[in-house]
Formats: sequence, structure tokens, C-alpha cells
Amino acid sequence: MITRIAEKTIRKLLRGFPIVTLTGPRQSGKTTLAKAVFKNKPYTSLEEPDLREAANNDPRSFLARFPDGAVLDEVQRCPKILSYLQTLVDADRRMGLYILTGSQQFGLMSGVTQSLAGRTSFMELLPFAVSELAQAGILPADIDNMLLTGCYPPIYDRKLEPAAWLSAYVTAYVERDVRQMLKIHELETFQRFVRLCAGRTGQLLNLSSLATECGITHNTAKAWISVMEASYLIFLLRPHSANFNKRLVKMPKLYFYDTGLAAWLLGIRTKEQMVTHPLRGNLFETFIIAELIKTKLNKGEKPSFYFWRDSNGNEVDLIIEQNTKLMPIEIKSGRTLTHESFTGLEKWRTLAGAKVTTPALIYGGDESYLQKGIKVIGWKDCGKLL
Repeated sequence: MITRIAEKTIRKLLRGFPIVTLTGPRQSGKTTLAKAVFKNKPYTSLEEPDLREAANNDPRSFLARFPDGAVLDEVQRCPKILSYLQTLVDADRRMGLYILTGSQQFGLMSGVTQSLAGRTSFMELLPFAVSELAQAGILPADIDNMLLTGCYPPIYDRKLEPAAWLSAYVTAYVERDVRQMLKIHELETFQRFVRLCAGRTGQLLNLSSLATECGITHNTAKAWISVMEASYLIFLLRPHSANFNKRLVKMPKLYFYDTGLAAWLLGIRTKEQMVTHPLRGNLFETFIIAELIKTKLNKGEKPSFYFWRDSNGNEVDLIIEQNTKLMPIEIKSGRTLTHESFTGLEKWRTLAGAKVTTPALIYGGDESYLQKGIKVIGWKDCGKLL
């Protein structure tokens, strides 16, 4: 097993909470991690029909099988059990009894927050981070292969071709998760919608344009974006409110959590296609921001990430709130930097004044250094920024 950074955080949380709830996309390694943390405790998956039936029909007897706690996998499949867990841990009073896992925010979070408030801590586990792949000695050698492969664990654990695994993943995702929420005849349209979203990664999300191109209503597009967010396919980056006497855009930007998945949806199958693809810069920006999100989530922290763009096109790719300060980050996919590469950060630093903490520029090269008071960071070291 490849060591996950989040393991240390989970062990720390289990010392202060009776339950830790672990969420994230399918196949991100939640079950493997939960078993590693609780290697001496029982494991049960509520995806299995007989176990789910037992848990639904007699929750007390089902939980009595685990007097010292357990890993309860895909717990959103049996929401009834959560209220009984509340009673059980309140009576027991021991910490570190259960790890609950689930893949769907919409199916899990509402039930957990209602029934287990104050009794559980939450962790979100995304696919591998660059530092985890590097430590295991399996980090792709160059950025184009990295963007093409993505970070889903099965691709590395089973040494699969990314395209073969991602094809099966998309099919399973549509059949298993989306079918529960969408009408059957809309699935083909939804698949088209997902591909159109991949073509917009790293760009402003114009729902009206997306809906028109897909042939659906604005409200349907809005609902489907919510489904993709809840399933950890995409995330939305909101614009920062600091205006500095400028008119700001109000639309969020859309990003995929995994560039391998986005690249597959775009039809990119080889490194040569990636190198020349018009969306390579968008995919690189997607990759870096997702990596920085992983850095925060692996520590058990919620990322306070934004972007900044005014009506004149002045933009900073990423703004990170750090206490009362703002850290501006520019992202450049090229391996070579020029004087112009620093222009946006320098302009924003002048506008923001005392609010700025050390700016950073993350690029497609390997070296890291300081230039003009700006941290220049190679893509392999981006996670070390935070």
C-alpha cells in the first residue's frame, strides 16, 4: 500500500472523536486507508445486499456485532443506522470507535450532520497527491505524462493503461451514481454534458452557454453541476470579493479534480496529443489547484481558495486566504519563464498593498527559487507551498 498523508491526520482525529467520516470520489482509496488505520478492527461494506438488509431491519443487533468499533463502508446506503450510532457512541464514551466511509456527499453528509453532530470529524480523501507518488517512486517523469495519467490509485496499483481504466470508471460512475438521480433517457445527454464540462476546465462557468450547447434548460444544467460536485468529479472556484476599485466578474470557474479523467473525456490518449492540445494550459492549472486542495484536505483543513479577475481581464489564477493576508498564485504551464510571466503578480501586489503575503508562481519546470520577492515553484514541489 502506498502511504497516504491523510493517515496521520485521521489517527489524530480518532483520539478526539468516537467517529471519523471519510468521504471522497469512488476509487480514491478510502476503503484501503480505513482498513490500514483500523487493521485490527472488523470491516463491513453496506454495498453488500445481505449486510445492508441486516443493518436496515435490525440496526441494534447489527451494530452489536462490533462492540469495539469497525469500518463501516458506503454508509450512505443505510442512513437509518446513523441515529443508532449516535446512541451507541454516547453510551460508550470511548474515542476512535468507528470509521465511516461514503462516496456521495449528497447521500452521506446530510444524514451524518443531522445524526452525528459533535460526534464525528470529517475527512475528504482525493486521489494520490504528487508527494505520495514521489515517495512511492512512481511519479510520472514529466508533466505531460502526469496530466494524461491523473492520480486515481487503481491506475498505479494495478499498473493499468489510464484510458482503459478511466473508460470503465466513467461507465460505472454514470450507471451507479447518476442513475439514482436522473431519468434513464437523460443519461446519454448527461454524458455529453460531462464532456462539455471537461472542455471548460479552468474556465469561467457560463451555465446558460453550457445548457444551450447541450440542449437542456438552465435549471437542469445547474442541477447536473451540483451532481458532479457532489460526486467529486468537479469543484467550483469562486471569485474573491476584494475589488480594489475594480469591477469584478461574478461567475465561478470550473475545474476537474483529476486531469487524467478530464483528458480522457477530451479524447486525449497520448503524450504527443497532450503536448499540442489547446487546453493543455487549462489542464495544468486544473492539476495544480487540485494538488493544493489535496494539501489542505490531507491536513484536515478546508481550503479557502478563490480567483481574482476584473472586467478589464486582469487576473490572478488563485488567491489563498491565510488569516488576514492573501497569497496570490500565478500558474504557468510552460517550462521556461519570461519577464512577462511575473507581470500579473506584480500588478496585483501593487493593488493589494499590505494585504499581500509572499506571492508564488508555479510552472511546468522542475527548479524552485526566489525571484523579485516571488516564490517560483516547479510542479513537483507545488504541494510544499502550503
